[in-house]
Formats: sequence, C-alpha cells, structure tokens
Amino acid sequence: MNTRATEPSQSSQLSQLKKLTTVVADTGDFERMQEFQPQDATTNPSLILKAVQQPNYQALVQKVKAAHPGLKPVDLADYILVAFGLEILKIIPGRVSTEVDAHLSFDTSATIHKAKHLIALYESNGIDRKRVLIKLAGTWEGIQAAKALEAEGIHCNMTLLFSLVQAAACGAVNAKLISPFVGRITDWYKAKLGSGWNDVDHGGANDPGVTSVKRIFYYYKHFGIQTEIMGASFRSTNQILELAGCDLLTISPELLAELQANTNPVSQKLDIAHSTAALAVEHIEQLQLDESHFRLQLNQDAMATEKLAEGIRNFCIDTDKLEALLSTSA
Repeated sequence: MNTRATEPSQSSQLSQLKKLTTVVADTGDFERMQEFQPQDATTNPSLILKAVQQPNYQALVQKVKAAHPGLKPVDLADYILVAFGLEILKIIPGRVSTEVDAHLSFDTSATIHKAKHLIALYESNGIDRKRVLIKLAGTWEGIQAAKALEAEGIHCNMTLLFSLVQAAACGAVNAKLISPFVGRITDWYKAKLGSGWNDVDHGGANDPGVTSVKRIFYYYKHFGIQTEIMGASFRSTNQILELAGCDLLTISPELLAELQANTNPVSQKLDIAHSTAALAVEHIEQLQLDESHFRLQLNQDAMATEKLAEGIRNFCIDTDKLEALLSTSA
C-alpha cells in the first residue's frame, strides 16, 4: 500500500492530515475549536452536557431560556442544541452535526418528526439545511428514518455505528455520512481479552477499531457507495493516523492539540485503489440488507450489539441530565 508522506516533517501532523482527510472537531466547546480550523464539527448529548456546565457558556444558556419562557426541558433541549450549532457554524466553513434524542432510537416516525423540527430551527435562523447533518442512531429504525429524511433533502450522520452491516444498511438508504466508532470498539476488545491484550499484536494497524473502519471503507469504495465515512471516537492519535486517507475524521480538541504539537511525518493508510484486493483477502461479499437479515447479522456480532445498546443508554442518560440541568438552572 502507498504510504507516502504528504509534507516535510516540520509541518504539524494536523496540517499533514488535512491534506489527506477532512478534519472535523468533535466537541460542543466552540470557543476551543477555533484554534484548529476544522472543516466541520460534530456534537452529541454528552458533549453538549459538558459544554453547558462550563462558566463561559452560561450566558448562551440563559439567553435561550429567556427567549423561551415556560418551555418544558425536553423541548428546551432542542433549542440549546441548535444554539450551540449556530455558534459553531459561525466558526467553521462546513457542516455541524446535531443529534436527535437517543430516546427515539427505536421510533422511526418520532425520529423523522424530531429531525424536521431541528432543521426548521436552523432554517428559521437563516441556515441552509445543507450545512446541518442530523445525527441518528444506527438502529434499523434510525436507518429507515434516514431514508425518508434524505429523500427530503435532510442529510443524516449515522452514529453509534460498530459493524459492517450497519454501515452497509446506511449506504443502501443513501445516508449522507456514517460515523463508525473506533475507540469504543477497541475498548470492548480490550475488556474482552483482558491480560491477553497487548499493543504489539492488537494495536497500530491491527487495532480492532481501526480494522473495522478499514473494512467499511473498502466495502463502500468497492461497491460504489457514495455515503461519506467519518471515523469517530478515538482514544489516541495513533488510531487517527492509521486511518489517514479516510473521507473524514472527527477528533476531540485534546487529540487535535496533540496532532498540532507533533511534527512526525503522516502517511496515507487508506487508498481506494486497494478496495477490491482488501475485500478479497477478507472474503467479504455484498450483504443482504432486508430487516430480518440486518437484525440477525447485528445480533451475531456481540461487540456491535452490546456497544450499540450501551451507547443509546448513555446518550439517554446524558440527555436526561441535560434536561434536568435546564429545569433547575437559574
């Protein structure tokens, strides 16, 4: 595989990575993201919960509350999400991702309704819907919601994605973008292997989170799927650099800072030209993607099943915490 360096080593790894991959900031802390000049930005309930508790964002929270007196916390949360998205869009040239309430992950019609509401809030503030990605969980119901929304020009970012079958199903409905979770996959295998895990055999190019995204990348490219792939949920810059060449990578400010401070050369690791050969090595064929086959294949993948369920639970918890905070804050 081609592993050419893109720039002399005196350039930061972040600037080198930007030559190969669209870099996205994964944070609700829009003040901090400015220094890294990302193209896009992603948020989720956990990131927004963290941001609204910071003193420097209290004025924004209070402004939203004052503009919507008497609104229930569950509804006020939508305005908070969009308020942060609007501030982010003042900083970045590209798109912001805003997440639908995870409590709706198994309700297609409610997900569609919520997504349209969020888009309407952005559009009422003069934002073109093309600059917003609605984040939906990679459940069967979420994927069907994405199919309907994409048909109306509302673009979706499919999140909590841990398996090839989820990715393939998202591609089949023409979802705009998927966010396969690297770090959470690695976490699962580390916990499963326990003392049997070692970084020599299971890290670097062999990291299970990294190999999962590579498999999706080559599947998409080989079968001509246009959905964008954005690696997410990184635990280290090493995981990020192993996916240089992916369509997009969404990265926390902490890891963006590490990349900016490092000048070691960055090499392209993912290359479309290798998709056919890569799939042949792993004996991957085009998947059957009707509902029964989707559910069975997901069920057969213990890691993906467990991490999807855990991810939905945790986002529900943080959404509840955000709503509780909005109901009690002055």
